[in-house]
Amino acid sequence: MTGPGQDARVPGAGDAVTLAVVATPELPTRGLLAVAQAAEASGLAELWLWEDVYRQSAVAQAGAVLSATERLRVGLGVLPVPLRHAVLAAMDVATLAEMFPGRLVPGIGHGVQSWMAEIGARVASPLTLLREHASVLRPLLRGEPVTVAGRYVALDGARLVWPPAVPPPLYVGAHGPRTLRLAGEVGDGVILQLGVSPDDTRAQLHTVAEGRAARDHGGWSGACVYVGVDAALRAAGPGRTAAHLRRFVDAGATTVAVVPVEPDGTTPDMSDAAGTAAWLGTEVRPLLAGAPGEPTAPSREDQP
Repeated sequence: MTGPGQDARVPGAGDAVTLAVVATPELPTRGLLAVAQAAEASGLAELWLWEDVYRQSAVAQAGAVLSATERLRVGLGVLPVPLRHAVLAAMDVATLAEMFPGRLVPGIGHGVQSWMAEIGARVASPLTLLREHASVLRPLLRGEPVTVAGRYVALDGARLVWPPAVPPPLYVGAHGPRTLRLAGEVGDGVILQLGVSPDDTRAQLHTVAEGRAARDHGGWSGACVYVGVDAALRAAGPGRTAAHLRRFVDAGATTVAVVPVEPDGTTPDMSDAAGTAAWLGTEVRPLLAGAPGEPTAPSREDQP
């Protein structure tokens, strides 16, 4: 446990990196398994999924991907807490974590507030809801009985019948300073949104560390940062892409989750998601420093 005055270094700084690819909800549902299989075949460690209201269920997609692959880990980044009752979220996560041990990385977050309003789920204090949701989800996944009377979450002796033998780490999606501190306090890891720069990453992870100093439980899994890679960067060669991604690792990311994007840098481009996954795993991953046993020198085509 990290307390006041103890080490609150930037999570992940100097650690090895996990390279992942993201399949956003812009990807047609039937194309998901091809992306997952390309990611696994190329040696990528993880595939991350988003959950947008009105599109695919991230939980259903995760189950399909985990069933269709053997080693690939699946990140849920993020499940919007206004959309799910905390017990239902615990049931979903527990089921997948028990069936596919060690291969699920669940993440929760506020969700897009305009969508939450459209479905009648928006609350007056999203931060309070996120805190309450995370605070009951963790003990539920440990198989503990939970009784709480919060502003939004109320449970009376709730307890999972089939908790996972090994509860997965719980990540919290965050952007603003209060949510970043909360992620450090109640989560096992943090997810930073697409569009942050390496400098933003460093600053935001320092804010997360402030929350970690106030936490009342031990353990920290790290920071997943979504990083956009467009066609121009990809065309510049795997060495250039690896160097770009390494800047986020140097800023504290332990997982770099690549989002194929349009030239604007933030609009997802899923037109060749499977091809991008295969390229990342076969061409970029061996060049990204930090992975044990993998070379760090640039490829021949990227050398001056």
